[in-house]
Amino acid sequence: MAAKLKKGDTVVVLAGKDKGKQGDILSVDPAAGKAVVEGVNMAIRHTRQSQVSQGGRIPKAMPVDLSNLSVLDANGKATRVGFREEDGKKVRFAKTTGDVI
Repeated sequence: MAAKLKKGDTVVVLAGKDKGKQGDILSVDPAAGKAVVEGVNMAIRHTRQSQVSQGGRIPKAMPVDLSNLSVLDANGKATRVGFREEDGKKVRFAKTTGDVI
């Protein structure tokens, strides 16, 4: 199946403890159906100090299910994603406005 959400997309969370929060996708795992979104679903991870980094309690963004995310369109509203061909290339477009993502 084609990827409706990709790295770098600005999305809004539709359900869960972070409902309504917005952020950019940092990574996507299509096999697990999850994505890591900047500033969403934060958890505290205890890290040991090393020569490279300071130790302590580090906040880390955890994966969110793809079904709980929606792309933001040009108007800043959540939209579904569709596919169509333009100039022989398959492109993603916002269902609300029809604009290419």
